Amino acid sequence: QVQLVESGGGLVQAGGSLRLSCAYSGRTFSSSMGWFRQAPGKEREFVAAIKFSSGRLYYADSVKGRFTISRDNAENTVYLQMNSLKPEDTAVYYCALDIYVRDSYGIASSYDFWGQGTQVTVSS
Repeated sequence: QVQLVESGGGLVQAGGSLRLSCAYSGRTFSSSMGWFRQAPGKEREFVAAIKFSSGRLYYADSVKGRFTISRDNAENTVYLQMNSLKPEDTAVYYCALDIYVRDSYGIASSYDFWGQGTQVTVSS
């Protein structure tokens, strides 16, 4: 049974930083973890992903250079460090696990398990 538990969301001013955490448990070896976000009235969009076996990282153009995804193997946790936040980053952020490593890291339907979501609000 795979479980994903997110934390770290909150309210921050534009230009500030937040770090989101996604603690995972269960059958997660050889997986890929992604972060997605969904703003009100918008579709869920890809933010970043990490492939566990290779450590390869992927980012959406909108966050490249500002966000960093990383993994702590010992803590079974994936982080999303978000710097230089903008009001348009406001959304519910979700972590998701692809246990079959489909390599379609930007497509939400490629992921098998999802966290509950954490709200990030960036004020101007």
